[in-house]
Amino acid sequence: NFGMVRLQTGSLHFDWEHTSIIAGQDSLFISPLTPTSFASLALPAFAGVGNLWAWTPQVRIEHRFNVSDRQMFTVQAGVLDNLDWQTPYSSFYRSGQAGEFSGQPAFAFRTAWSHPVHDNPLTVGVAGYYGRQNWFWGRNTDSWAGMLDWQVPLLPRLELSGEFYRGRGIGGLGGAVATSIVYGGDPRAPLTSVRGLDDAGGWAQLKLQITPKLELNGAVAEDNAYAGDVRGFAIDQNNFGPILGRNRGALGNLVFRPRSDLLLSAELRRLRTFPVYSSSSKTNQLNLAVGILF
Repeated sequence: NFGMVRLQTGSLHFDWEHTSIIAGQDSLFISPLTPTSFASLALPAFAGVGNLWAWTPQVRIEHRFNVSDRQMFTVQAGVLDNLDWQTPYSSFYRSGQAGEFSGQPAFAFRTAWSHPVHDNPLTVGVAGYYGRQNWFWGRNTDSWAGMLDWQVPLLPRLELSGEFYRGRGIGGLGGAVATSIVYGGDPRAPLTSVRGLDDAGGWAQLKLQITPKLELNGAVAEDNAYAGDVRGFAIDQNNFGPILGRNRGALGNLVFRPRSDLLLSAELRRLRTFPVYSSSSKTNQLNLAVGILF
């Protein structure tokens, strides 16, 4: 009843020297980076805490321009399944959701510039996203976002990476703690007003390559649904559950690769959630991981 294949990714690639066409269920090309963590497997690290992600049915085209021997521009554009992360109405039957009822897919675009520094790529990317949602009874909202991503080698063994976004109605991409809209009353009533939820967030990570086999990572992240969009407009019980206004997180981990097919990792992570109408809660996690690559 969820409406998507129970599959993380599966795609078909057509590749030429400077152009590629990709179709299938794939990760978000407009949000290509993720913090380094082996404590997160089913979902990427900081999902819902400032790291936009989705395994989305899509078709996209990518073209690469060689400006010089050491510089490259990449342009990507595509159409995606118009997700809103709406909870299915029934546990047994598949029903259309707001993005599908709009009658159009979502559209996305990204351009990036890359240049090697300290034998590592320096990359800066800018992306945009737009979708339309129909919440029935003629209640239409726009879903949009602007994104910025970067990978910057500060020193030969030190790298800064991260992403930032600002948007509205992007719960389908994990923004606003997976919430696209808020209601001004009972959502089943045709006269109840609907508001797309404004949101901003992102994450940043420092990676220190201590030795070829040992690396240290530290990251912080935040997803901030605008509380001003909620207070005075939406009431907890009319939204069928608590409205989460902000998620904040931090992690630090040590990754050791004693050989090419084995890794060991220890990570400490702290998460804190701020509901709009109640006090915050927090948790600390200690994770130990062993990975075998084959």
